[in-house]
Amino acid sequence: MTDSTVSRRDTFKTLAAIGAAGAAVAMGATLAAAPAQAAQPDMAAALHDLQAARDMLAAAAHDKGGHRAKALGLVDAAIAQVKLGMVVGAM
Repeated sequence: MTDSTVSRRDTFKTLAAIGAAGAAVAMGATLAAAPAQAAQPDMAAALHDLQAARDMLAAAAHDKGGHRAKALGLVDAAIAQVKLGMVVGAM
């Protein structure tokens, strides 16, 4: 396998992850309108920590060879999943 093949594959995986994260964020925004009735302190703490991590990644200098951008996409997806879990947990 050549370096360019790996690079293209990594780029595709990153784009797919960002697309999935965007879809999850869109779904999360739609479902987040539902009130969270049950107390979920662990999920709330995880959401807070993920949002803090996202802020730190966003503020980091340089892209780190694409890894920073990939990490941001994965953290966004994790935030969306936590929000979805909180909605389901409130049902």
